[in-house]
Amino acid sequence: MPNLKHHIFVCCSFRGNGNAQGICNKAGAVSLLPYLEEELADRGMHDVQVSSTGCLKVCDRGPAMVVYPEKWWYAGIRGQDDIDTILDALEEGTQSAEFAM
Repeated sequence: MPNLKHHIFVCCSFRGNGNAQGICNKAGAVSLLPYLEEELADRGMHDVQVSSTGCLKVCDRGPAMVVYPEKWWYAGIRGQDDIDTILDALEEGTQSAEFAM
């Protein structure tokens, strides 16, 4: 695995027993993953890893994700346009203020 510049964790609301509950899952967080990965590849951002996670404990703000190592938290991500906005900022080395928590 190449050295990563960023690691994006997308809350998919999985619980310890494997069941997906919570707002992020119900609001379509899982469906954001393929687009996020495709868009990173299209942009040549091969040094960014995407992982789905269990509950990130911000259910009232979901779907949510966090970018490391910056520790940038994002909330209310609803679709491809939101992902594009976040990735545009990431490419510039900044946090997207529109979705920042």
